Amino acid sequence: MNKTALHWLVLVLSLPTQSATARMRIWRALKALGCAALRDGVYLLPAAPPHQAALKGLSDECAREGGHAWILSAVATDPEDAQVYQALFDRSGDYAALIKSWKESAASLSRLGPVELVRLLKKYRREYDALRAIDFFPGDAGIEAEASWRDFNHQIDQFLSPDEPQETANQIPRLKIDDYQGRLWATRKRLWVDRVASAWLIRRFIDPAARFQWLTKPADCPREALGFDFDGAAFTHVGDRVTFETLLVSFGLEADAALLRLGAMVHFLDVGGASVPEASGFEAILTGARERLADDDGLLAEISTVLDSFYVHYQRDEQRTKKPGDT
Repeated sequence: MNKTALHWLVLVLSLPTQSATARMRIWRALKALGCAALRDGVYLLPAAPPHQAALKGLSDECAREGGHAWILSAVATDPEDAQVYQALFDRSGDYAALIKSWKESAASLSRLGPVELVRLLKKYRREYDALRAIDFFPGDAGIEAEASWRDFNHQIDQFLSPDEPQETANQIPRLKIDDYQGRLWATRKRLWVDRVASAWLIRRFIDPAARFQWLTKPADCPREALGFDFDGAAFTHVGDRVTFETLLVSFGLEADAALLRLGAMVHFLDVGGASVPEASGFEAILTGARERLADDDGLLAEISTVLDSFYVHYQRDEQRTKKPGDT
């Protein structure tokens, strides 16, 4: 919805005065949908099938509470009127408030432990995703917020993973899988998203006989080991690619659409970017597994089954969406 909208949905509702709880519940739902209030009981949204369905649900709920509701279609008479309506959905103030809260929190990050940092990041991510979902007419404020969000994520990452690799501008050479069999691979211990996914990728698609060593610090990496996901490692972040994506390109695996989709999920959870629907579920599973399992070998074994399932899901999803004649 980044163009000027000419078509709108109007919800007109009334509830019995004694239905204070229902009134508050419906008001919160209207706010979550991003509705603009034209006056008490009259709300506006850009016309779109999901909005139509959501308003229908609220209309039905209003009727169940003994009230009345009508959904009307409205058309702006000219582009100037449409711009007036569109201005009702300006989210710049909301973005500014979020950016301010991120900056205020950044000043106290050093006093928080890992669990508190993860909890704080999840809270702000929910708020940020909710705001982006109702930013129907994105502008400069959204672009500024995206840059601030990346900076805030990076600051938290520095506390959660002080040895996290930095981007390099190197070219990614093509390598032969046959030359990388039965090798020792090494990365930082207490596996997180990119490291556990990369280890899974190595054992599943590159080196089935791979042995792994989990390092307390990168300097402990044995000379004969193939390091991954730390600065100076054989395989790490290159350009805007995370380690998982670097491995895909290095070994010619990027033609596998299911692996690319897994890579997108890893990328989002590791450095941000375009959101992936399954990401929050995978993050929750990995967080719980890390709480339960102190051993990285056990953690890799458990999360490998999860990644196997994601891979099969993405494979089947790609097959369902493939058009006739596609290769």
